[in-house]
Amino acid sequence: MTKRKKSTSTKNGQRKLSLRERLRAIAQVAIVSYKAAPTAVVVQIIGSIINAVLPITMTYFAALTTTELVSAIAGKPGAERLVIIYVIITAALGVLQAGWSSLQQYITRLMSYRVEAAVSDQMYEHFLKLDFWRYDDKTTIDTFDRASQFARFFPYVFTRLADIVSQLINMVAGIIAMALVSWWLGFILLVAVIPGIFIQFRLSRDQMMHWNENVETRRRKVMIEWNILQPQYMAELRIYGMVRYLLDTRRRLRDLDEKDQIEYERKYIGLRFVADAIESVAEIVALVWTVIRIINRQLPIGNFIYVQQIVSRTLSGASGLVSTISQIDEDLANLFDYQAFMEAPEAVGGTKTLHGVPDAIELDNVTFRYPQSEVDVLKNITFKIEKGQHIAIVGENGAGKSTLIKVLTGLYQPSSGSVLLDGTPLGEFSVASWHKQMGILQQQYLAYGFATARENVYFGDVSQPYDEARFNQAVDFAEARNFLEKLPKGFDNYVINWMEDKDGNKGIDISGGQWQRLALARDFYRDSPIIILDEPTSAIDALAESRIFEHLFAENDKTIVVISHRMTTVKKADIILMLKDGEIVERGTHDELVEKRGEYYRMFKSQL
Repeated sequence: MTKRKKSTSTKNGQRKLSLRERLRAIAQVAIVSYKAAPTAVVVQIIGSIINAVLPITMTYFAALTTTELVSAIAGKPGAERLVIIYVIITAALGVLQAGWSSLQQYITRLMSYRVEAAVSDQMYEHFLKLDFWRYDDKTTIDTFDRASQFARFFPYVFTRLADIVSQLINMVAGIIAMALVSWWLGFILLVAVIPGIFIQFRLSRDQMMHWNENVETRRRKVMIEWNILQPQYMAELRIYGMVRYLLDTRRRLRDLDEKDQIEYERKYIGLRFVADAIESVAEIVALVWTVIRIINRQLPIGNFIYVQQIVSRTLSGASGLVSTISQIDEDLANLFDYQAFMEAPEAVGGTKTLHGVPDAIELDNVTFRYPQSEVDVLKNITFKIEKGQHIAIVGENGAGKSTLIKVLTGLYQPSSGSVLLDGTPLGEFSVASWHKQMGILQQQYLAYGFATARENVYFGDVSQPYDEARFNQAVDFAEARNFLEKLPKGFDNYVINWMEDKDGNKGIDISGGQWQRLALARDFYRDSPIIILDEPTSAIDALAESRIFEHLFAENDKTIVVISHRMTTVKKADIILMLKDGEIVERGTHDELVEKRGEYYRMFKSQL
């Protein structure tokens, strides 16, 4: 049986760690943190020791001060000098503790920043280098979500580990300090903390189990809260009468989660009272014993303060230790998801560099199916695109058009068959050099809301400095100049109302069709020799689309592959490929396919 199998799972699949896994996870958190910020980690460990030992030391000197103060009042020679020395030492330790507390806050903040930055940078870098099919794989994305959660709380986990070390030292040191006064007082204190530790551990674990089992409940509540606070959704929510329904649903989900958590507290009231009573009895016994010994002049009077403070700190450290361990259980479990994600293989490309646009792009008997699937999305696809040729790919939704584009661009690797560039398999070239030759605009285009309109266009080619002439041509070809110039700051205006520039000028929301023209302008700015368009003008009116594609198809030196459901766009192509169920069922010019009266004709019959 492997280590992983020794752990159990909760209802929603959250793993319950074995002791060995928990210790291994703690070690790995420490290793990653040390690699990211070694100095900060060392200081944090030293700080944990200081935080545990310094209060006990201050208590010890406070006890000595009290003892010598009584002696000084009684007229003992030299006692006054010792009182002053002990007061100075206690005060110095207090100043040291205050100074260290301020320094530790800075160190903790610095460590949190460095660790979080290192871990998140590694995750983002790795995520963007995965095999493309993984972005469509639910298992990968779910693992990434849990790994992201762990990455966000990584610095918190290490801080909690430092707290555990400090609380553990505090508890052990307290028991040892009591044993130095009397071994059986140390034994009583050790026995007293056990029930509290056990009960607090059970309560924390039950609460954590409840938290894990109600992930979906909280997720639904958060999503409802998000939806009802979005201005763009308010019209539909009110017209459909959904506001009251969603508020009631949110209240029900909240109560389902939070009331149950409170119920756990109620169930443990009796047990916690018993544990607290045992601890109180132990404290009373220790203090009474100390008082009797002091009265009988068997102990210095300062030992009363010493014993009282040590007992209090030890009991507090024991309770905090268990609570902290339980709190980080879920984060430690997510560490394994983080590791599983980081171990996912990155996409591996070829070593050859493509220095220019190929004269011919050929798909030779290409078949594609998603990993872990038995269904072929593409079946025996064969066609050739000559340099400067204009190709249209048509078919009903789900025919495989977008998947074909992803294979053509090298994002997906064929399950069988080859994509050839001038006879050389695409897999032999670096994907980056192939992508430099193309521009792509999909139906789900990127809207860079954090950027101005000008930046949205410039992002088409950030490998070179901004070019004003290219920009002007791009916005003209995309027919975007008219609405962009009407913005308060023109091209330098933000294009969502959530943004505001340093001068206080707020962004302006633009429509879906205007966003699509802005995305087209980005593609025109890129000015790549190969242009791939996947339903790029679905939100643009037919007349504007016709003019835009006239600009495109007028450039005979560019290779263009377009997917569209508008016949006015498709008919301009040199060759049309008709896909059905992942296969090319027809190919030819518009006139040839219409005359054939086959699948193409039936699809566009209403537009004809």
